[in-house]
Amino acid sequence: MFQRILVAVDPGPTRLSAVRLAGDLARLTDAQVRVLHVAASTATLAAVVPLEDDAQAKAVIDEALAALHDKGVKADAALVHGLTTQIATAISEAAVEFGADLIVLSPHHRGSIEALFNPRVSDAVAHASRAAVLLAPEDGTDA
Repeated sequence: MFQRILVAVDPGPTRLSAVRLAGDLARLTDAQVRVLHVAASTATLAAVVPLEDDAQAKAVIDEALAALHDKGVKADAALVHGLTTQIATAISEAAVEFGADLIVLSPHHRGSIEALFNPRVSDAVAHASRAAVLLAPEDGTDA
């Protein structure tokens, strides 16, 4: 079954269900987990503007690692920086680098018009990755 699980987290509340699901699967299969957070920036005509600072990004990772370690899961973390348009590519590349056989993400729901102009990261990762992709349900319970 799955031996190397990459769980991509963002600052949103749905990350908790992704971390919990990755941890539960890792415990079942004794898998190694890597938590990945892409600290996003956006580009304007004049500058690249970070959407979160490194302290906020580190807090997201630290919370996920603590939840996994509390479950007895072997886990490490990686923080990468990228433009909002590069998040899916960064996740896919991190999965290859880690040798992930499963990527766990939280879906971000958008209307059909918005999704047309701004595709979901989960959709882009599923199309770009050779690893299995699992979308965690948004159930609102803590990791």
